Amino acid sequence: MSSAPSTFPDVEAIVVDLLSDRPELAGAVIDETPPPGFDGTQRAVIVSRRGGAWIDDLHVDQPLIELEAYGPDKTTAHVLANAARAVLLRSAGTVFGTSVLTDVAEADGPRWLPDYVHTAANRYLCVIRLSVRTG
Repeated sequence: MSSAPSTFPDVEAIVVDLLSDRPELAGAVIDETPPPGFDGTQRAVIVSRRGGAWIDDLHVDQPLIELEAYGPDKTTAHVLANAARAVLLRSAGTVFGTSVLTDVAEADGPRWLPDYVHTAANRYLCVIRLSVRTG
C-alpha cells in the first residue's frame, strides 16, 4: 500500500504563475477564482484542476487543468483561450522549486461553452494534461 505524496504540487498555482505577466495575456486576470464583481465579460483566465492521477512509483502528478477564458465578446475570449493554451503547450521543461513539468498535452481543445452562472459571459474552455515530477 502506498502513502500519499509528501510534496504534492499545487498545479493550479504553477499554471497561474506560468500564465501571469505574459505579454500575450496582458490586461487579463489570471487566477484560480474569478475576481470580485466578476460577471463573465471581463478578460480573464480561470485555472482549475479537473482531475488527473498521481503515479506514486514515478513521483509524477498528471493533472487535467481546465482553462476558462472570458472576454467582453466571443472573439476576445477565443483569442485569450488560444494564447493561454499556447503558453502552456510550450511549458514542458519548466522548473518550479522541486517540481518539473515533464510533459504537456492538450486533452480538449478550445471550445465555446455557455456559462450558466454568468449569463452575459463569453467563455471558451480547454483542458490541458500536465505531467509534473516532484523531487
